[in-house]
Amino acid sequence: MTSNIILIGMPGSGKSTCGVIAAKILLKNFFDTDLLIQNIEGISLQNIIDAKGNDYFENAEEQAILNLDIKGTVIATGGSVIYSDKAMQHLKELGTVIFLNLSYDNMCSRIKNLASRGVVMKQGTTLKDMYDERLPLYHKWADEIIDCDNLSVEQTAQAIFDAVKNKKITLAH
Repeated sequence: MTSNIILIGMPGSGKSTCGVIAAKILLKNFFDTDLLIQNIEGISLQNIIDAKGNDYFENAEEQAILNLDIKGTVIATGGSVIYSDKAMQHLKELGTVIFLNLSYDNMCSRIKNLASRGVVMKQGTTLKDMYDERLPLYHKWADEIIDCDNLSVEQTAQAIFDAVKNKKITLAH
Protein backbone atom coordinates (compact mmCIF):
# COMPACT_ATOMS: atom_id res chain seq x y z
CA MET A 1 0.00 0.00 0.00
CA THR A 2 1.28 3.43 -0.95
CA SER A 3 1.00 5.66 2.05
CA ASN A 4 2.04 8.70 4.00
CA ILE A 5 2.81 9.01 7.67
CA ILE A 6 0.67 11.70 9.29
CA LEU A 7 1.77 13.04 12.66
CA ILE A 8 -0.83 14.46 15.04
CA GLY A 9 -0.45 15.66 18.60
CA MET A 10 -0.43 18.48 21.11
CA PRO A 11 1.61 21.64 20.61
CA GLY A 12 5.18 20.80 21.59
CA SER A 13 4.86 17.06 20.93
CA GLY A 14 7.49 17.20 18.20
CA LYS A 15 5.43 16.74 15.05
CA SER A 16 7.56 19.12 12.97
CA THR A 17 10.92 18.62 14.65
CA CYS A 18 10.74 14.83 14.87
CA GLY A 19 8.92 14.56 11.55
CA VAL A 20 11.86 16.07 9.66
CA ILE A 21 14.27 13.59 11.26
CA ALA A 22 11.91 10.65 10.73
CA ALA A 23 11.57 11.61 7.06
CA LYS A 24 15.36 11.63 6.72
CA ILE A 25 15.79 8.16 8.23
CA LEU A 26 12.85 6.85 6.19
CA LEU A 27 14.39 8.46 3.06
CA LYS A 28 11.13 10.30 2.39
CA ASN A 29 9.82 13.81 1.90
CA PHE A 30 8.63 15.97 4.76
CA PHE A 31 5.65 18.31 4.65
CA ASP A 32 4.38 20.67 7.37
CA THR A 33 0.75 21.78 7.02
CA ASP A 34 1.30 24.79 9.32
CA LEU A 35 3.85 26.13 6.82
CA LEU A 36 1.38 25.51 3.99
CA ILE A 37 -1.30 27.55 5.78
CA GLN A 38 1.17 30.39 6.45
CA ASN A 39 2.20 30.34 2.79
CA ILE A 40 -1.41 30.44 1.56
CA GLU A 41 -2.41 33.21 3.97
CA GLY A 42 0.83 35.18 3.71
CA ILE A 43 1.08 35.70 7.50
CA SER A 44 2.04 33.69 10.57
CA LEU A 45 -0.38 31.29 12.24
CA GLN A 46 -0.67 33.54 15.29
CA ASN A 47 -1.41 36.57 13.10
CA ILE A 48 -4.14 34.60 11.30
CA ILE A 49 -5.73 33.70 14.64
CA ASP A 50 -5.35 37.23 16.05
CA ALA A 51 -6.63 39.04 12.95
CA LYS A 52 -9.28 36.64 11.67
CA GLY A 53 -10.20 34.40 14.61
CA ASN A 54 -10.20 30.70 15.42
CA ASP A 55 -13.10 29.82 13.12
CA TYR A 56 -11.36 31.37 10.12
CA PHE A 57 -8.11 29.60 11.02
CA GLU A 58 -9.79 26.22 11.45
CA ASN A 59 -11.53 26.63 8.08
CA ALA A 60 -8.24 27.62 6.40
CA GLU A 61 -6.57 24.59 7.98
CA GLU A 62 -9.36 22.29 6.83
CA GLN A 63 -9.22 23.60 3.26
CA ALA A 64 -5.42 23.28 3.12
CA ILE A 65 -5.64 19.66 4.32
CA LEU A 66 -8.48 18.76 1.95
CA ASN A 67 -6.36 19.97 -0.98
CA LEU A 68 -3.38 17.79 -0.03
CA ASP A 69 -2.53 15.19 -2.64
CA ILE A 70 0.91 13.81 -1.83
CA LYS A 71 2.49 10.38 -1.48
CA GLY A 72 5.48 8.91 0.30
CA THR A 73 5.72 11.78 2.76
CA VAL A 74 5.91 12.35 6.48
CA ILE A 75 3.26 15.01 7.15
CA ALA A 76 3.31 17.14 10.29
CA THR A 77 -0.08 18.65 11.05
CA GLY A 78 -1.15 21.50 13.27
CA GLY A 79 -2.42 20.51 16.69
CA SER A 80 -5.93 21.72 15.93
CA VAL A 81 -6.42 19.58 12.80
CA ILE A 82 -8.38 17.03 14.86
CA TYR A 83 -11.25 19.52 15.21
CA SER A 84 -12.18 18.85 11.57
CA ASP A 85 -13.69 15.44 10.84
CA LYS A 86 -13.41 16.17 7.09
CA ALA A 87 -9.70 16.98 7.32
CA MET A 88 -8.96 13.96 9.50
CA GLN A 89 -10.90 11.62 7.22
CA HIS A 90 -8.88 12.91 4.27
CA LEU A 91 -5.63 12.41 6.17
CA LYS A 92 -6.68 8.85 7.08
CA GLU A 93 -7.23 8.20 3.36
CA LEU A 94 -3.74 9.55 2.64
CA GLY A 95 -1.94 7.30 5.11
CA THR A 96 -1.28 6.11 8.63
CA VAL A 97 -1.97 8.55 11.46
CA ILE A 98 0.54 8.48 14.32
CA PHE A 99 -0.34 10.32 17.54
CA LEU A 100 2.70 11.72 19.34
CA ASN A 101 1.31 11.55 22.87
CA LEU A 102 2.57 13.92 25.51
CA SER A 103 1.46 14.46 29.11
CA TYR A 104 0.03 17.83 30.06
CA ASP A 105 3.05 18.67 32.25
CA ASN A 106 5.52 17.84 29.49
CA MET A 107 3.52 19.82 26.96
CA CYS A 108 3.64 22.85 29.26
CA SER A 109 7.38 22.48 29.82
CA ARG A 110 8.02 22.30 26.05
CA ILE A 111 5.87 25.26 25.01
CA LYS A 112 7.93 28.39 25.58
CA ASN A 113 6.21 30.74 23.13
CA LEU A 114 2.47 30.22 23.60
CA ALA A 115 1.61 33.86 22.82
CA SER A 116 3.23 33.68 19.38
CA ARG A 117 2.98 29.98 18.56
CA GLY A 118 -0.37 29.91 16.74
CA VAL A 119 -2.24 27.63 19.14
CA VAL A 120 -6.01 27.56 18.60
CA MET A 121 -7.71 28.06 21.96
CA LYS A 122 -11.30 29.04 22.54
CA GLN A 123 -11.90 32.35 24.31
CA GLY A 124 -11.76 31.98 28.09
CA THR A 125 -10.19 28.51 28.07
CA THR A 126 -6.92 27.44 29.61
CA LEU A 127 -4.14 25.31 28.21
CA LYS A 128 -5.44 22.49 30.45
CA ASP A 129 -8.93 22.90 28.96
CA MET A 130 -7.46 22.65 25.46
CA TYR A 131 -5.43 19.58 26.43
CA ASP A 132 -8.44 17.81 27.96
CA GLU A 133 -10.61 18.64 24.94
CA ARG A 134 -8.10 17.47 22.33
CA LEU A 135 -6.77 14.31 23.97
CA PRO A 136 -9.79 12.06 23.17
CA LEU A 137 -9.82 13.40 19.59
CA TYR A 138 -6.19 12.42 19.05
CA HIS A 139 -6.97 8.95 20.36
CA LYS A 140 -10.03 8.72 18.11
CA TRP A 141 -8.07 9.33 14.92
CA ALA A 142 -4.77 7.58 15.74
CA ASP A 143 -3.71 4.38 14.01
CA GLU A 144 -0.59 4.26 16.18
CA ILE A 145 0.33 6.02 19.42
CA ILE A 146 3.87 6.89 20.50
CA ASP A 147 4.35 8.05 24.10
CA CYS A 148 6.90 10.86 23.80
CA ASP A 149 7.19 11.88 27.45
CA ASN A 150 10.56 10.23 28.07
CA LEU A 151 11.89 10.32 24.53
CA SER A 152 14.42 12.69 22.99
CA VAL A 153 13.81 14.13 19.53
CA GLU A 154 15.98 11.41 18.01
CA GLN A 155 14.26 8.66 20.01
CA THR A 156 10.84 9.92 18.91
CA ALA A 157 11.98 9.95 15.26
CA GLN A 158 13.29 6.40 15.72
CA ALA A 159 9.94 5.35 17.24
CA ILE A 160 8.16 6.77 14.17
CA PHE A 161 10.57 4.82 11.95
CA ASP A 162 9.99 1.65 13.98
CA ALA A 163 6.19 2.07 13.80
CA VAL A 164 6.40 2.37 10.01
CA LYS A 165 8.69 -0.66 9.66
CA ASN A 166 6.71 -2.81 12.13
CA LYS A 167 3.45 -2.09 10.30
CA LYS A 168 5.22 -2.71 7.00
CA ILE A 169 3.89 0.55 5.59
CA THR A 170 5.20 1.23 2.10
CA LEU A 171 6.03 4.84 1.46
CA ALA A 172 6.05 5.51 -2.27
CA HIS A 173 8.54 7.90 -3.81
